[in-house]
Amino acid sequence: MTTGAVLGATALIGIGTMATFDEVVFHQILHWHHFYDRSTSGVALFSDGVLSAFELFALVAGFFWWADLRRRGVVSRMLGWAGFLIGAGGFQLFDGVIDHKVLRVHQVRYDVDVAPYDAVWIAAGAVLLVAGLLLWWRARSRPGVAAE
Repeated sequence: MTTGAVLGATALIGIGTMATFDEVVFHQILHWHHFYDRSTSGVALFSDGVLSAFELFALVAGFFWWADLRRRGVVSRMLGWAGFLIGAGGFQLFDGVIDHKVLRVHQVRYDVDVAPYDAVWIAAGAVLLVAGLLLWWRARSRPGVAAE
């Protein structure tokens, strides 16, 4: 229960962080895409607002959950980082594979060869996810890690 709660709380924080990074950098600063690019610019802007609301909810919920776990003294830094990386990498992989390739709601960029952009985005997500899974596996093999 405690291990799952720590992983759940920090995965939410990782998801919210990666979604925020994606939206701020690629949607707002670089203007490369919106969350949903297959309609009007008004719909695209609305979809970014929905994404923003989702990421804010994930961050607030994750941090409140994490704070409660810390208050009860049942947290583990290693499990916390594992959950964060699993959440961030999982979000990035989902975005790269499902949003970009399967559903085609948007691409990383337009009017360029998207293959290198997708390869980097998906590979970075996989690296984050694998790093999180390795940390989780390592933490599970350490006695008493859930009460660090």
